[in-house]
Amino acid sequence: MDDEEDVETIGEHLYSRIYPKHKDTAGKLTGMLLELPGPVLSQMLQDEAMLSAAVEKALRALQSQEPSKITCKDADVDDVSVSSDSLGEQLFELVDVYNTGHSQKITGMLLEQHKEAVLNLLSDPKLLEEQVNLAVKTLKEQHVEDTDVSDSSDADDTERLGEKLFSLVEEMDSLHANDITGMLLEMDPADLQQLLSDHTMLKVAVQKAQSALHA
Repeated sequence: MDDEEDVETIGEHLYSRIYPKHKDTAGKLTGMLLELPGPVLSQMLQDEAMLSAAVEKALRALQSQEPSKITCKDADVDDVSVSSDSLGEQLFELVDVYNTGHSQKITGMLLEQHKEAVLNLLSDPKLLEEQVNLAVKTLKEQHVEDTDVSDSSDADDTERLGEKLFSLVEEMDSLHANDITGMLLEMDPADLQQLLSDHTMLKVAVQKAQSALHA
């Protein structure tokens, strides 16, 4: 009962904070945020910036559901190509909330599903949490196997990855390409391979690196 009362109280606080800016969708947005873990919600109520960011994420997820009802049946090619990019970014932001340390890799794994399945993840926080936990478990199992692989050619691989990465980063930010590539090269080789094969993930990673540089 205490838990239910806590959720109800937090829900009321959240609703009163969200309503002034989002009158039409305050109820839905509050419901979506209430699916997040309790400690995260408590922190949101104390941190205005964190709350605003979470509301924006929920709002984008909510908006992405509207066209999907039409486009799932008769989507044209342009809609699919445009939305796949934004789907990746929305999914990454939601996955990043769980602070697994593998947000990019997990997002890439989840994006391998059908578009409808990804849309379900964006609208169902419980399902997303289950999928994230499963992905973390899979990654841990893979990591154990990877430790047995010989690493004699690691230096060569890193150099080759660095060259490919630099050429892609240079197209996005030629001014800071060296710095950004250096930051990205600190990631696991498997993560780097994911970035090279997934333009959306690379774009998100570059944006995070740019933010870090400017900060």
